[in-house]
Amino acid sequence: MRVDRHQRTLQAIFADPVRAGIRWSDVESMLRHVGAQISEGRGSRVRVALAGIRAVFHRPHPRKEADKGAVKSLRRFLSEAGVVPS
Repeated sequence: MRVDRHQRTLQAIFADPVRAGIRWSDVESMLRHVGAQISEGRGSRVRVALAGIRAVFHRPHPRKEADKGAVKSLRRFLSEAGVVPS
């Protein structure tokens, strides 16, 4: 079920120690699921807005997984927007 997949992605973002290797496509899908607006920026930039909080992330390339720095940034963004795992 989709909800379970999104919850697993959210839990992976908030896992300790910080995990790398979370598929970026799963991150974007989860962000859309929680109501984020996503738009393309220049190059690999992705603009995300959720609950009045805005952030710019870099879509990973050539790999398709987020590194630890991106996961930390996602965690901070989601916390500020009030989205935490249940």
